[in-house]
Parts: sequence; structure tokens; C-alpha cells
Amino acid sequence: MEVDAKPAAPGSPLPATPPFAEPAPLGLLCLSIGCAALVPIALGIAVTPEALRTASMFCLLFGAGGQFLAGMMSLANKNLLGGTLFTTFAFNWIYNWWSLSNLAEGRPASADVIFSVDICFLVIFIVLTFAFGYFSKALFLFLLDIDVLYLGRILGHALHTHAFTTMIAGCTIVLVAIALYLAFATLLNTSAGRVIIPMPGPLFKAGPGLPPSTH
Repeated sequence: MEVDAKPAAPGSPLPATPPFAEPAPLGLLCLSIGCAALVPIALGIAVTPEALRTASMFCLLFGAGGQFLAGMMSLANKNLLGGTLFTTFAFNWIYNWWSLSNLAEGRPASADVIFSVDICFLVIFIVLTFAFGYFSKALFLFLLDIDVLYLGRILGHALHTHAFTTMIAGCTIVLVAIALYLAFATLLNTSAGRVIIPMPGPLFKAGPGLPPSTH
């Protein structure tokens, strides 16, 4: 998931070597592990206090920790979109840890507050979806799946129904699959020096770039 800035304009100084190797596979693998821990809960298979506490640990360690690390390294590499996405996700995973930990003790979070925040997240991820579409169709699909997931959460609360539970669980599973695909493609293609797992090109055509004063 390399979403670095566009190539520098002719005559401009060459960019410095990034201080870190591409951190996207780390963030994607950690996201897939965190989501995998949520799948049994989303499907209603494991909703015991022990399951909630176990899942909360994976949310904190892999979801929050791994994605925060990937986000900080992406920002240090001047990867605006990747750093923004991973870091935002990291704080969301901290909430997941807190929510599941408290739910295991019989203290659920406020559904009304979550509803309001979910709407804000949906707006954020819709914008990021189109932004990532300028780099890869796979990344666009990745964010689109997140959009659908949040839409299901919002509709479920607004309509006071559990009809979207299966859709949310399905989106979570799809998110695991896409995250693994993107991570494996980056790791294997980079290691082999050739395309082993294809990565689709951009969905949208980007312009020539903005002048430095507008960044």
C-alpha cells in the first residue's frame, strides 16, 4: 500500500530517502489480526466475558499498537494518506479495546455517543476512499468495505434493528481478506523484485499536482 506523494516536478530537488522501510504491510497485517479477533463476536459465536476480554487484548496490541507504529513511520516517510489512515485507525482500535473490556464487565458504552462518532467516521472514510482511489483500485475497495461496515452500524442504530449484524460481520471478514492480500502483495513483490501478486492500478486519474504553496 504505497501511497506516497506524486513524483517531484522537473527541476525540483530529489526527495530524501525515507527513514523507514515501507510500513504498510505491518499496519495491514495488524489490522487483519485485530479484525480476525472481532469476527467470532460479530458472528455471535463467542460473546462471553472471556471472549470479549481476549478480543480486547488483540485490539489493543495489534490493532492500536501495530497501526499506530505503522502510522508514525508512514508520516515520517512523508506518506500523508497512509499515515493519516493508520493513525486514525489506531485510536479507533484503542476505543475497541476499551469498549470490549468494559462490556466484559457488564458496562456497555453509550450507544448514542457511538452513533454520533460513527457518522463522523463514515464521513472521514468516504473522503479517504476517494483519495486512495487515485493510487489503487484495491485500496479503494479496502476503504469502500469500511464505508459499508460503518453504514451498517449507523443504520442498525438508527432503525433499532439487528438486521445489519450479518452484513457487518461479512464486511469484517472481507476486510481481513483485503488487508492480507495487500500486505502479502507488497511483501512478496518487493522481496521477489517482480509481480507475484498483482496490484491493480489507480481507479481515478490524478492531476499534475499542486504548487508547493497549496500543500
